[in-house]
Amino acid sequence: MPSLTRRTARCDGRSARAGRGSPVSDRSEQRLDPWSDSLSEEAFAAVLPPDFTAFYALHHRPYLLYACAQLGTRADAEWVVEEVFGQLASCWTEVLRQPNVAAYALATLKEETAKVLAARGRPLALVETAAFADVRAGTRDRLLRLESDLGLYSAITRLPDRQYDVVVLRYVLGYPVRQVAEIMGLTPATVRSHVRGARRRLARELGIAWTVDEEE
Repeated sequence: MPSLTRRTARCDGRSARAGRGSPVSDRSEQRLDPWSDSLSEEAFAAVLPPDFTAFYALHHRPYLLYACAQLGTRADAEWVVEEVFGQLASCWTEVLRQPNVAAYALATLKEETAKVLAARGRPLALVETAAFADVRAGTRDRLLRLESDLGLYSAITRLPDRQYDVVVLRYVLGYPVRQVAEIMGLTPATVRSHVRGARRRLARELGIAWTVDEEE
């Protein structure tokens, strides 16, 4: 998260870098490893509020994985997530006044992701990125199921917005219900309700039955 300390304080919905156009990575900068589970918070904790640092620590990695699932590349995902946290940091006091901070931040992530997809002129990359993850996991059974899984991933992209986010976070990225609730700013009961609604829609469309796990 190298750029947060350099952003100007503004709350107009854009970060100080927003006018630079499409995502471009400056490889000359010294960057933290955004894909690591251990965050080097010392790099920015001294100049950012403790509650923002805590929010960043909780949401940074899930945001990266979510953005990568939508965009299909690490470079675009890193740019989008840096942009999102830059916007949040630049007007954090105003963000804290929102009725639901987690939901507001996730909406910002989705908005920036949509902008990149529009700039690239391409649809959501979920189908190809999820399929690639199946291939990389590489068990024989999973590879044999890949063709039907492609239909499932495609159907997931047609779910209503909340159901889509819940299914991606819960089943594609593998987060437990309680963490999905924290990421989305929902209660665990609401997450389970969205899961049930998504399962019914997918079952109708694809003729599949999902096994209900204990957490649901």
